Amino acid sequence: MSLRSSLATFVGNSSHFVLKDILHRGGTSLPGKLAIKIDPNVMTSLAEKYDVILITGTNGKTLTTALTTRVLREKYNNVITNPSGSNMMQGITGTMLTAKPKAGEKPIAVLEVDEANVEEVARQLKPKAFVLTNIFRDQLDRYGEIYTTYEKILKGIRLFPEATVIANADSPIFMRGNLPNPKVYYGFNHEEASGDMRAPYNTDGVLSPTDDSILHYHFMTFANQGYYFSKTDDFKRPELDYAITKLNKLTPSYSNFDIDGKPFQIEIGGQYNIYNAMAAYSVGRFMGVSESQIKHAFESNAQIFGRQEAVKVGDKDVTIVLIKNPVGANQVIQMMSTDDQPFSLIALLNANYADGIDTSWIWDADFESLADTNMQAISTGGERYKDLYVRIKMAGYGDQPVHEDLTKIVEAIEAQPTEHVYVAATYTAMLQLREQLKQKGYIKSGMEG
Repeated sequence: MSLRSSLATFVGNSSHFVLKDILHRGGTSLPGKLAIKIDPNVMTSLAEKYDVILITGTNGKTLTTALTTRVLREKYNNVITNPSGSNMMQGITGTMLTAKPKAGEKPIAVLEVDEANVEEVARQLKPKAFVLTNIFRDQLDRYGEIYTTYEKILKGIRLFPEATVIANADSPIFMRGNLPNPKVYYGFNHEEASGDMRAPYNTDGVLSPTDDSILHYHFMTFANQGYYFSKTDDFKRPELDYAITKLNKLTPSYSNFDIDGKPFQIEIGGQYNIYNAMAAYSVGRFMGVSESQIKHAFESNAQIFGRQEAVKVGDKDVTIVLIKNPVGANQVIQMMSTDDQPFSLIALLNANYADGIDTSWIWDADFESLADTNMQAISTGGERYKDLYVRIKMAGYGDQPVHEDLTKIVEAIEAQPTEHVYVAATYTAMLQLREQLKQKGYIKSGMEG
């Protein structure tokens, strides 16, 4: 380690000590930011002792990272991660700086990475594997269209042709790029591959990578995902290494399904989260974790930071869900449609850098389909509550209560007419909500790490 790297490491660790042990505040971003100021390449020397697995994509990174970490800890004692979703350079640097791997076996770093940061993070960490969840339109002000986003990811993967790519094969965009890397594919095979359909007219990412013709599908799961094929040439979804072969039962609090004919369950609802479980399963098998160990990891009920996090607020059962783009919002609504009990919904919209400053995506989300759920009341809030208020009103819900002051959102939850309350929030609104819940003693500051 160079003198410069040593100084960066010292400053990063010292600031982390002050934040955590003296000021009793969490966070790895500030220590990482300070370290990068001194040595932009400080992670290079830190990463030499790790096997690194990078997880990226539009939706599902945080849950996939948490599930993958659980899975690997069934076999390995030395697994570090960035549990709070701090997935840009400074956050990942802070995670690597402050990690305290145990002595013995080579440690593993399972790291969620922002799509736009894959190239620089990969350059320094030299990953053993890249995990690709999906790519949808998201934060157009930062990423641009989906093919631009994918190219950012490809720049990182191309640096390491020996690294294994573990990809969601149901997402056709991942078949672009002609990567020489070893590949592991996961997806859904729960229906007969006999249909011939096309995606709804406003679905993005349905162009064939061979000639940009419109893909057809034998079946679809959601958005552009499913068993696709081309009618202009012989392109089709590749053979799957690991597959969902049956959906047994989906509820808001758990999902039961078969992987290659064997039953598994995760303690979180929504079909979209099964893809995250499949990514974790695939990484586990790649790293030699047994099926029985993965099953045990999946059935743990540890909470995931802000992702269907269940909190008891007075007499209310509150579920916190993250929304940030149309596909994610639609899948959250689909998950809520499996709830057979009446519920209230509070939707919170912010437009800070971490959320994406462009809020036009709310007009592509299918809030109209809330009419097909057991929702009894809806209200809106957040820094951009006016935008969301108009969108919900146009979806057919008329004038609804608004929560301009997020410091009073806990009181709003307590006032809801139903026992069960969903809070669907963008990222920084979720952080503000969790801070209020922490101050009132409803949650602890830490999450699974």
